[in-house]
Amino acid sequence: MGRKGEIFTNSDLRKRANIKEGGKVKANVVGNKLIIEAIPSIEELLRQPPIMRTTTKEVEKTSEEIQKEEGIYG
Repeated sequence: MGRKGEIFTNSDLRKRANIKEGGKVKANVVGNKLIIEAIPSIEELLRQPPIMRTTTKEVEKTSEEIQKEEGIYG
């Protein structure tokens, strides 16, 4: 811990948490624990496999169904 409240970690912890130099992190306090998580860059997110595959027709159909359910279609 630094004099100004900086938190220092070792390279192994940063590597395991995927925290990279120049990267962004988010911090949350849960109880008395400080949880620091890496925020992936857009490039890292784009390299991940897709969660699902769909077509524009399927998206449009689903959008219309939701709009009809909410009474806002038209």
